[in-house]
Amino acid sequence: MTVIFRTHRDGRIFVFPGLRMNRRLLLPAQFLNRELGFLAFNRRVLAQAADDTVPLLERLRFITIVSSNLDEFFEIRIAGLKEQIKLGLPEPGPDGRAPIEVFEAVSREAHALVAEQYLLLNQTVLPALAASGIVFPKREEWSAAQREWIRDYFFRELLPVLTPIGLDPAHPFPRVFNKSLNFAVELAGPDAFGRSSGAAIVQAPRALPRVIRLPQALAGEAEYAFVFLSSILHAHMGELFSGMNVEGCYQFRVTRNSDLFVEEEEIKNLHTALQGELFHRHFGDAVRLEVADNCSQRMVEFLLQQFGLREADLYRVDGPVNLYRMREVPDQVERPDLKYPAFQPGLPPALDAGDLFEVLKKQDVLLHHPFQSFLPVIDFIRTTANDPNVIAIKQTVYRTGTDSELMEILVDAARRGKEVTVVVELMARFDEEANLNWAARLEEVGAHVVYGVVGHKTHAKMALIVRREDAESGKVLRRYVHLATGNYHPRTARLYTDFGLLTSNEELCADVAEVLKQLTGLGRAGKMKHIWQSPFTLHKRVLAAIQNEARLAREGQPARIIAKMNALLDPQVIDELYSASQAGVKVDLIVRGVCALRPGIAGLSENIRVRSIVGRFLEHSRVFYFHNGGAEDVYLASADWMERNFFRRIELCFPVLDPALKRRVIREGLQPYLDDNGQAWAMDADGAYARVKPRRGRRRSAQEELLFTLATPS
Repeated sequence: MTVIFRTHRDGRIFVFPGLRMNRRLLLPAQFLNRELGFLAFNRRVLAQAADDTVPLLERLRFITIVSSNLDEFFEIRIAGLKEQIKLGLPEPGPDGRAPIEVFEAVSREAHALVAEQYLLLNQTVLPALAASGIVFPKREEWSAAQREWIRDYFFRELLPVLTPIGLDPAHPFPRVFNKSLNFAVELAGPDAFGRSSGAAIVQAPRALPRVIRLPQALAGEAEYAFVFLSSILHAHMGELFSGMNVEGCYQFRVTRNSDLFVEEEEIKNLHTALQGELFHRHFGDAVRLEVADNCSQRMVEFLLQQFGLREADLYRVDGPVNLYRMREVPDQVERPDLKYPAFQPGLPPALDAGDLFEVLKKQDVLLHHPFQSFLPVIDFIRTTANDPNVIAIKQTVYRTGTDSELMEILVDAARRGKEVTVVVELMARFDEEANLNWAARLEEVGAHVVYGVVGHKTHAKMALIVRREDAESGKVLRRYVHLATGNYHPRTARLYTDFGLLTSNEELCADVAEVLKQLTGLGRAGKMKHIWQSPFTLHKRVLAAIQNEARLAREGQPARIIAKMNALLDPQVIDELYSASQAGVKVDLIVRGVCALRPGIAGLSENIRVRSIVGRFLEHSRVFYFHNGGAEDVYLASADWMERNFFRRIELCFPVLDPALKRRVIREGLQPYLDDNGQAWAMDADGAYARVKPRRGRRRSAQEELLFTLATPS
């Protein structure tokens, strides 16, 4: 057998005759780079903003999503790369690239992506919005009436909260918050004290809106008119430096390392340690500097020096330095014709029968969000809080939001005397503060709050209810469980695709109880009947399932794997998929984000297809299908196929046991995504993605079809 690879560096072809891949021979050419894969995903998101079939305000929203994604990418991934380079760590990743190589490649790609993002905004989206009556007039375009209103707004709302900081020996360069809006000002002339440092910094308070809507009477011929906070401040910067000449005013923004560092082996109290670390997130090492494209070279060099950055870390932009704050605009514009159609999530017919507990005694209930409502999950918890027969409620919390109805229900249940146990993950990135606050609220009312296992994030989504019920033999305790691929977060349940399972299956309930016992107590992990759990069994069970399909294929039996996830990075899983492909297994991978596997290489992965779906909703569900000799095993999971999920997190992968529900998962969670030719992207062996286009017949979109079949217009 001959295996052919194209290298990632220079495009040369290497041929390895007679080579059969095995788990002991992992070649760098087998793997695609994770960081470049993330940027490729954001190109697919940006393509939504360029798609004129997408409603106009949603196109603007996709541009802001790219900015938000890039912020986190720099705060965590690029910050990590720069740390490795600083420490001189030469260890390459699975793709064979050293950290400095990765950084250089990522820097080139990120600069190109940001340039395309602003070009799309300025030349396509903003002109289209203006043609639809939504304008963002520049300073030189302001009418006399607009200028007067804006000036009054500046003196009334902005000037009282601004603090200009002149730079001189008594006023050193200020500490600049992570991702905050700031202005570097070049000045001429002495001030009242005879000082003439020539430079000042003005920081825009974070509480100020970044986009301000003008009154309707001042919108002119437009229906909506907005001005940027940066434009207002720029126009009135001279008011902050009376008697001096403002020779230059440039907005800038610095992105900092935001990964929290907690020495888990030495801390005595994770809660206290994390509280102390959160503040320092705002002032971590700088990793990126964004400046207005008109910023003088002298000021650019000064700012780079202040933040300890190089030219490669500089991003000059033609517009606001923080496009994510433009996400406020669609919410302020009442134009349904420029947004996705509103819809009302559906409900499974089984829930029409009435009492949820009575339904669950007879059958499992599957929920497919956002096409089906998240309300049954909220009702599942709410009912337990009010039910005198419920004795205990146990639940994990990863991300839930600052104003979570579910968490309020748990607080109320504890206040009513229920035995409430909540496993709160304090290290849920960027949700740490919200989770700390909820933990404090729960403890105040007597709930048992634990923080999982130090060194392992609790990413599993599960809730267990213990209820005392009548039976022929007298009162008995019965358990009910909710398991999910997504978070207990009602808002994201309207934006992310996820599956949830409600069940009273005693074996599944016993498995969940075992996991919760591990998280709250001490002891060895017990055996479980159905659930695969990381860090103990999930990885080896996934490998075994893939190997089983390969064995069946070698025996001449039908073999098939379909896996839907957010990311595929684990080298061992990728290697087993390559082996399965060589054995003849047909493998379909639906990977929304980063995929390190190279599909379609002769002799290695010609039986593997990889596609990504990017649309209205964020694809978030993890669904794994193994043909298994006709048994058609279907699993739902909280985990992607990544090393961190397999070995450094508490994750659950649970089977769908009911045959009818299993068919539903295949029919709704897998097949439509394989048939999608409207929002699908196909990946080639080099990691490049091409949009799938209808060849014959009608355009098909999985998300649109599921909305049509499971939800109703509102």
